[in-house]
Amino acid sequence: MDWFTAPGYWLSRLVFQRALAGVYLVAFLTAALQFRALLGERGMLPVPRFVERVPFRAAPSLFQWRYSDRLFAGCAWTGAAVSAALLAGVDGLLPLWAAMLLWLVPWALYLSMVNVGQTWYSFGWESLLLETGFLAVFLGNDEVAPPVVVLFLARWILFRVEFGAGLIKMRGDECWRKLTCLYHHHETQPMPGPLSWFFHRLPKTLHRVEAAANHITQLVVPFLLFTPQPVATAAASLMILTQLWLILSGNFSWLNWITVVLAVSALEIPSGHRSGPAAPVWYEVVVLTAAALLVFLSHRPVVNMLSRRQVMNRSFDPLHLVNTYGAFGSVSRIRYEVVVEGTSDDVPREDSEWREYEFRGKPGDPRRWPRQFAPYHLRLDWMMWFAALSPAYAGPWFGALVERLLADDRDTLRLLRRSPFPPGEPPRYIRARLFRYRFTTWRELRETGACWERTYVREYLPPTRLAGAVRSP
Repeated sequence: MDWFTAPGYWLSRLVFQRALAGVYLVAFLTAALQFRALLGERGMLPVPRFVERVPFRAAPSLFQWRYSDRLFAGCAWTGAAVSAALLAGVDGLLPLWAAMLLWLVPWALYLSMVNVGQTWYSFGWESLLLETGFLAVFLGNDEVAPPVVVLFLARWILFRVEFGAGLIKMRGDECWRKLTCLYHHHETQPMPGPLSWFFHRLPKTLHRVEAAANHITQLVVPFLLFTPQPVATAAASLMILTQLWLILSGNFSWLNWITVVLAVSALEIPSGHRSGPAAPVWYEVVVLTAAALLVFLSHRPVVNMLSRRQVMNRSFDPLHLVNTYGAFGSVSRIRYEVVVEGTSDDVPREDSEWREYEFRGKPGDPRRWPRQFAPYHLRLDWMMWFAALSPAYAGPWFGALVERLLADDRDTLRLLRRSPFPPGEPPRYIRARLFRYRFTTWRELRETGACWERTYVREYLPPTRLAGAVRSP
């Protein structure tokens, strides 16, 4: 069937698949290097405790049948190995059916992790990776030209990512309607990057232009994805440029990168392929059946987007096949940070020697310049940002974090940049204090060398020791 394939998208598919494999690789490496302290048998939110109360039908995962840290590690490293193979193009060397099964492996493994990941895997880009990864199973390899319907569905995901984010902004914080949100966003975002200070110090007029351009890109341009070429390519290219701007301005895990990946699928990139072998009948049936399922499931995110009570980053099915997205429906005006400190004194006093734990990505020492981590995701650092917004976000895990720091837990300490205490000599007490952070001015930066200025606000967690009950804030 000539209508079934789009020969002009051979190169677009190739770039899409290799880039998606790269995102998968980062996601699995993130899981492999962080899971023990977060989700392991002795982690802050252990998987075994979660699967005891949540049935398989609500959270399908191979860990529902059996869990061990060794099994989780094996799945994470297997996913990384398969992702690396896909990145190298191994799927192009296999028969079509085998290539599809190979793409199914990282999706199934990552689904198993997300569905038991609890708070640590509650971000929208987890569902976005799963939805995109499931669609990639049906894109085929060099045996067939890219299926039109799958390319259309990739644009449909991209449309929902951008348009949903645009709607939630217009319905949410009034500063988006007034074009003033970017007066604050670069300073108060979850994890600033090395250029965020400079973005924050741009003239306010340019911030208003940024906000207006964002509205155009998210509320108008997405409709152009479904127009004929070259308009669709121009629309996708504009989205890619916008995402690259966001990548420069902060650390948003792989959210921006996978949005770029989706936009690549809409580009008609000239290549030497203008025709290809006819697709096997079984492949056409499988692709059209999957497409029909995804179209049917799409009614729920459509209803959500049209609703005045629109929600962000919600999965409507346990397989994360079709989801709703959005980001920064509201923007904080003030940045708060939780600073964790410990002391070796037998009796904690205000004048005790309190030493500060340093996290990898979140602001701490005012003189330490933010670093670039994205697309790698520092899960604990991100949740510390939420904890500063409200202690309710920290309730399930903050006490466990303190407990493990007091116990000198090696896996937990590996999540941090530096512990102020020598190995084997943990503090006797730990406390947490809330500070207000703001970016310094140009003059303050020159005079002090500090990019942050912080002011003490209040006690977040009183001095706590291991022998007593560790109270959440």
